[in-house]
Amino acid sequence: MSKAPEEPPAEPVVTPVRVVIALCLSAPFVAMLWVGSYAKTDPVFIGIPFFYWYQMLWVVISTALTMTAYQLWKRDQRARRAQRGGAQR
Repeated sequence: MSKAPEEPPAEPVVTPVRVVIALCLSAPFVAMLWVGSYAKTDPVFIGIPFFYWYQMLWVVISTALTMTAYQLWKRDQRARRAQRGGAQR
């Protein structure tokens, strides 16, 4: 009988890097959906009520987290391609 060719072990789908990516992408949603945490006027920052400047701060934070998630994703994909032994693009 002929023996079937051995397949390489399957790559895990959930890895620590992918968990960090998911946290980076979900943090802004959780922060904005939890309205009770920022539905107030104090503290005021340069005359702007907390409700407004908190949301604008999350625009900047969301941008940084999305950029971080994207860089981690690119690194993860490069590592997976290298494991498979191919320099495919």
